[in-house]
Amino acid sequence: MIFATPTKVVSHSGETVQYLGANRVPDLQRLFQRSDGVPVHLKRGVPDKLLYRTTMALTIGGTIYCLVALYMASQPRKR
Repeated sequence: MIFATPTKVVSHSGETVQYLGANRVPDLQRLFQRSDGVPVHLKRGVPDKLLYRTTMALTIGGTIYCLVALYMASQPRKR
């Protein structure tokens, strides 16, 4: 009977659960579904642009670093 025990205690007093924040889903749906020609990953403005550009810079920098490391590894050692 171990598996038959409930994992969550249910209150029978009829209390409603209070959440800490308001429901922002309808506002975000309106924002992301607006057809203004801006890609979805840039709809929220400056923070999205900053995150996108940082990600692109790190990706390009990492690719260049890997190519340089491969080039250096392919060269014979000088003695």
